Formats: sequence, structure tokens, C-alpha cells
Amino acid sequence: MNWIDKLQQRWKVKSAFQVIIILTVFACTGLTVLFLKRPMFSYFFNDGPMPLWVSVIYYILILPIYNIFLLLYGFIFGQFRFFWDFEKRFFNRIFRPAKTTNSNNL
Repeated sequence: MNWIDKLQQRWKVKSAFQVIIILTVFACTGLTVLFLKRPMFSYFFNDGPMPLWVSVIYYILILPIYNIFLLLYGFIFGQFRFFWDFEKRFFNRIFRPAKTTNSNNL
């Protein structure tokens, strides 16, 4: 079993072609976010050194921006349903309350 078949099973998609399209969406999203960073920073900081707080804010804001582009490219490539479900699972993992341990077992 090759890696495309493994991804096909893991993502529960119908074809290897769909896996390729999904990987293309991830690639386009990553490249878009990468290409947006440089012009935004150079506009505000004129190629000078950036303060640390700018990097912190960038990493905080990049998550929602990345996810918006992921849904946008998913729509363009006809995989919106997959990426919508992917986003819901992703945010459920992030914002799910942590399981507490039972103190009676101590």
C-alpha cells in the first residue's frame, strides 16, 4: 500500500485523484500565506528589523487566515465539504475541554 492509498483511507475519500486535489489545496494555501507575509511586513516596517511582538501577533493571526484560505481553495477546487469537515474536526480538537482525571482512583 503506497502513501496515497493510506491518505485515501485516512481521509475517507473516494479516489487517489481526490487525494492529489486535497494535497494541492494544502499547498496552495501554504504558498498564499507565505507570499502574503512579506508584502504585509515590508509595508509596515520598510525592510527594517521587526519587533518581537509583530511575530507573535503574526503567529496568532495566521491560524484563522490560513483556515479561511483553506476553505476558499477547497471551494475553488471542488473539495469544500472535505475541508469544512476537516475544519470542524480541527477546531473541536483545539477547543474541546480537557478530560479531568478521577480523583477517586488515587
